[in-house]
Amino acid sequence: QRQMCIRDRSMDSLKVKNILRRVLKLRVMYRPGLVESCNTGKRIGMNIIALADKNWAIGNNGRLLVDIPEDKKLFRGETYGKVVVMGRKTYEGLPNQSALEGRKNIVLTNNLNYKAKDVLICHSVQEVLEQLKSYDSKDVYIIGGGQIYEQFLPYCDTAHITRVDYKYQADTYITDFDKLDGWRVTARSEEHTYFDICYEFVCYQKEK
Repeated sequence: QRQMCIRDRSMDSLKVKNILRRVLKLRVMYRPGLVESCNTGKRIGMNIIALADKNWAIGNNGRLLVDIPEDKKLFRGETYGKVVVMGRKTYEGLPNQSALEGRKNIVLTNNLNYKAKDVLICHSVQEVLEQLKSYDSKDVYIIGGGQIYEQFLPYCDTAHITRVDYKYQADTYITDFDKLDGWRVTARSEEHTYFDICYEFVCYQKEK
């Protein structure tokens, strides 16, 4: 077997460096949570978080249907330090119409002149997705309203739903995950009560 000449060695070293560069690039592109569907090119792995009544209603006149302290505690625990994506109406319904503290706030609106303090304004789903490229999808939470949930559902694989055992007057709804093909319940709390309100926490996940 012939000895490798100096030129061969340098060429071999160059090939190794090129391979390493490509491997490192792939690690960055396909790190967990930033995986794209081979068929659709859509990023998957984001979260939906919402409170819904028996009819899967989530709001009325731009406001939540009910205020449950334990639900607010769950919301804060899940989203703090993460990224929250919402529509303009949801943002304007936040306390004092201000960004959620300790979170990266992204607001999606068609209004090109819309301004808001301490939030990132985007004007299309694609623009939001571009902004999210530097974040792990598991750290992204879609928080409403109804149209935003619908638009980002294809990019989500987990839904944290507080189900309230009551039918409220409402004008905004979220997808019925109990009837949504490919989704199943993976965790369910025992029933909780707040005054006369009965509710439970349910986690739905999209089947791989």
